[in-house]
Amino acid sequence: MSRTEEEWGHIARYLRHAANKIGPDLPLCLPGEPRECGQTAQQHVLLWASDLKARGHHLIEESAPSHDEAAYYAGPVYKDKLTLLRDSSERRSA
Repeated sequence: MSRTEEEWGHIARYLRHAANKIGPDLPLCLPGEPRECGQTAQQHVLLWASDLKARGHHLIEESAPSHDEAAYYAGPVYKDKLTLLRDSSERRSA
């Protein structure tokens, strides 16, 4: 996907904010990110999205009353949501 550095930066900030809402004790990136830590805004998006995905999965595991229910929400429900997002993205780009 083609985005400007500024657009990637906005997405990275949103992802970091979401991750901080789910899990405490997350360090905020340095002022002036992403350049101060040496990574691009797109790399920040990928890192924070990975962190958010892991935190979401962990939250499912901790919240589900059983292993089977956790597997259901982390598996079929997740895949259905992902399919809807991909379909929506394809319709917008067509």
